[in-house]
Amino acid sequence: MSIIIPARNEEASIGQLLKDILSQYYPTLLMEVIVVDDHSTDRTPDIIQTYQGVKYISLANHTNGERLNSYKKKAIEIAIQQSQGELILTTDADCRLGPYWLFSIVQHYENTRHQIIASPVEITSNGHWFQQFQSLDFMTMQGITGAVVQTKSGTMCNGANLAYTRAAFDAVGGFSTIDHIASGDDMLLMYKIETQFPQQFSYLKCKESIVRTTPMLSMNDFLQQRIRWASKAKSFKDKRIVWVLALVYFYNLSFVCLFLAALFRPLHWTSFFGFLIAKVFLELYFLLPVSDFFQKRKELFSFYILQFVHIPYILISGFLGQFGTYQWKGRNVQ
Repeated sequence: MSIIIPARNEEASIGQLLKDILSQYYPTLLMEVIVVDDHSTDRTPDIIQTYQGVKYISLANHTNGERLNSYKKKAIEIAIQQSQGELILTTDADCRLGPYWLFSIVQHYENTRHQIIASPVEITSNGHWFQQFQSLDFMTMQGITGAVVQTKSGTMCNGANLAYTRAAFDAVGGFSTIDHIASGDDMLLMYKIETQFPQQFSYLKCKESIVRTTPMLSMNDFLQQRIRWASKAKSFKDKRIVWVLALVYFYNLSFVCLFLAALFRPLHWTSFFGFLIAKVFLELYFLLPVSDFFQKRKELFSFYILQFVHIPYILISGFLGQFGTYQWKGRNVQ
């Protein structure tokens, strides 16, 4: 199999990720590691090339100065073209992997022969409220991802921990028709594969397969990331997910409407707090088993107070994701 890692200015983390990969409980002769450097301006290329057994590709050598809207898709596409593996695994340069990560995914693939496999991703937290908020928010998204994929009621995944067959990638034309969209190297591709290979996708609920990544350090970086994720929604052809996202957005919007209405008619405070209590208990009921899987039940103590951050964040990122622009890896993207 081939492990593909797009990287841009990741000198602080790429070395540790490569150490994690090269120390996997899996024969190194059976895996191919490819890192595509996306125009890094730091020491990332030098660090990559110090690791034996890692194939280094410079994206700049394949774009001829062409301006792209999705450098990440181009990087993955070039890596796949130069890869030898039957199974493609993608992760991000700022991630950490457990020693059985590769073994667990390959074992699942051998047992199911599914064309695309989504696996869990976790944001770590040092206990600071901002990091806990990101951790809880992302854990919620992972719970939804696992639920919709496992029940075959939608296609969701994260490119930091995704596996698909090269045959499926080629069969759907790779990123063609979606290569003009900056994001979506994961969910949009998954929908293309699921459309051509119905029921041939799954979510690997296995603790050994968890990929861990770090939270954003600033509120601006966090919002830019979430706006980028939300921007994919207008390109979804999987209407099942569109309806889920729309329901979440308008449910959160109802709190703002009820709050404003209550300022003029106090009678609406009953509805406002009733909706809020229902939201808290429904989400808590959903998150309890998810937090057990990620071993994050202690973080749920901050779940209640962070509701007042979660609601405006959903509304702002959702709106700007559809109508605004954002920055990604130092580039302005629309």
